[in-house]
Amino acid sequence: MPDAALPLDRAMLPQGLGAALWRGIRGKCPRCGETHLFAKFLKPVERCRLCSQNWTLHAADDFPPYIAILLTGHIMAPVIIELGLHTALPGWAMMLIVAVMAVALLGTFLQPAKGGVIALQWWLGLQGFAGRAGKVEAGVS
Repeated sequence: MPDAALPLDRAMLPQGLGAALWRGIRGKCPRCGETHLFAKFLKPVERCRLCSQNWTLHAADDFPPYIAILLTGHIMAPVIIELGLHTALPGWAMMLIVAVMAVALLGTFLQPAKGGVIALQWWLGLQGFAGRAGKVEAGVS
């Protein structure tokens, strides 16, 4: 069933996938880019206040945590290696530093990853979103 979002001025629609992803990563509505995508830390709003886009159709599931873990692991690997090779810290201190950094990085990356995944699903017309957003809505005058 197609989403019944209100028509937008064409200037407000993202000009490409990259623009839609960047809006989602920043926590803004991928469609209009003007309002918040999230009502709480990881809970998207039901509808955008400006363009009325329905965001309950997304199914981000496990992909955002996978992205956050992948990024965190790639950042933490060199940190762990450097700590192990070039410091005289006791093992418990290194573990504490690594654990705190990993939790902080995961918390930092999780919401932007979810916003990006929601924007990607919307742009490609996946999970109940109407058609490919760039094609369907660009024809609205």
